[in-house]
Amino acid sequence: MQGELLFHRNTRHIQVTLVGEKFAVIAKERLRAVDELFQTSAPNSDNELQGRVRIAAPVGFGHKCLMPALMELSTVHPQLDIDLTLSDERVDVVDEKIDIGIRIGFMRDSRFIARQLAKINMYVVASPDLINREGTPASIEDLNHLPVTGLVDRNTGKLWPWVFSMDRQWTPPITRFRSADAEAELMGVQNGLGFAQIPDFLAQDLLRQEKLVRVLEEVEPVPWDLYIYRPQRGPVPQRIRLVFDHLVSRLSDR
Repeated sequence: MQGELLFHRNTRHIQVTLVGEKFAVIAKERLRAVDELFQTSAPNSDNELQGRVRIAAPVGFGHKCLMPALMELSTVHPQLDIDLTLSDERVDVVDEKIDIGIRIGFMRDSRFIARQLAKINMYVVASPDLINREGTPASIEDLNHLPVTGLVDRNTGKLWPWVFSMDRQWTPPITRFRSADAEAELMGVQNGLGFAQIPDFLAQDLLRQEKLVRVLEEVEPVPWDLYIYRPQRGPVPQRIRLVFDHLVSRLSDR
């Protein structure tokens, strides 16, 4: 078709040639194909709201707070395929192809788009029976003479230090029970094995039920930030935005 005339033109009118008519048909087909590459479905279409969404979150928070929110969403949108990874180790969301992450603590990675959801308080707690037997600590130093439990950092195998106001930290020299699973530690605390420092989302219900007692309130640390984030990459598929927005709504200030 190269070199062929597409139309004849004079001072009065333009006449499309036979070659020009054929070219117009082919051009329309090619342009339609290009449009389809960039065309998106309506925001609420089934095609856009189905498929896999990979989420990563800490174990305890995932069980206690995230799962109810995800089950609620899955009931309304059964075509979603939620792929949930629960781990207290730092997950590389880029390498693991995670779509949405939940993190407690600092969030300074420029690769992510992050939104602060809430504050997480850390409480030192014990069972009423243990306090009746051992008494109530009046200071951080008193913990050295009381039975305590510990949470193990899976990355190092060492105990996580307890944190207090004025950036003070204390690591149990001896524990009566330790675990890398926060919920296992909490079960030990409920059964009177020792004092522990527990995040509020695990302790609140038990405190309301008076199955745990909060101590050392005057030296509690500044609350930690709870973030939801996603990798900073291109347009966001509608299914991922749906899950992200739902979790923001359900988890904000819990």
